[in-house]
Formats: sequence, structure tokens, C-alpha cells
Amino acid sequence: DVSSPKHGKVDPDNMPHVGGNMWAGGTGGRDTAGLGGKGGPYRLDAGHRVYQVSQAEKDAVPEEVKRAAREMAEKAFKQRLLKEIQMSEYDASTYERFSGAVRRQVQSLRIILDNLQ
Repeated sequence: DVSSPKHGKVDPDNMPHVGGNMWAGGTGGRDTAGLGGKGGPYRLDAGHRVYQVSQAEKDAVPEEVKRAAREMAEKAFKQRLLKEIQMSEYDASTYERFSGAVRRQVQSLRIILDNLQ
């Protein structure tokens, strides 16, 4: 059974892991980031052959586990995105605050400039 999503432990030797509930990048397991499993927060490919659990098993994952996995995936995505653009969470919230205050005016100006072109 699935319990709660997690990243999982990273195997320093990058050995293939099939099934279980421990390794990040494994396949066919549960709760950890990997491929072909169920209840994990996000897909993580460690370059190994993928073993797939059935769709029926995936459909049987409780809604609260699916919700927790989606939240964890969203948080990881936001952190990766901020890292790529070299922005902290504080920087992003400050930018959003200032940007949101003038968003409507910027949109209006873009429409005017597009029409002038």
C-alpha cells in the first residue's frame, strides 16, 4: 500500500531498483520519485529499464496520497524553476507583488504597441 510521497534515498552507485519504497529513480515501486510506480510525487529517470505497475493499482491510490504527491511535485517544480532563473522565493514573491500591481497597465500598453505595429 501507498502511505506518503517522498523523494527517496539516492543510490550513490546508481544501481537499478525495482519495486519497494526506498530509492529515488527506481521503477515499479511506490511512494518515491521514479518511473512506472504508484503514489510517487514526480517522475525521476535514473536511466534504467522501466517496470510498470498496472493502471488498476495506480487508480487505487487514495485521493489524499495523490493530493500530497501533487503538492510535493508542484513545490519541487517551483524550486527547480527558481534555481534555473537564479531567483530566491523572496525575490519571486517581491517580483510578483510589483508585477501584479502593474499587470493590467502593461497588458494595455502591449495592445496599444501591437496595434501601432
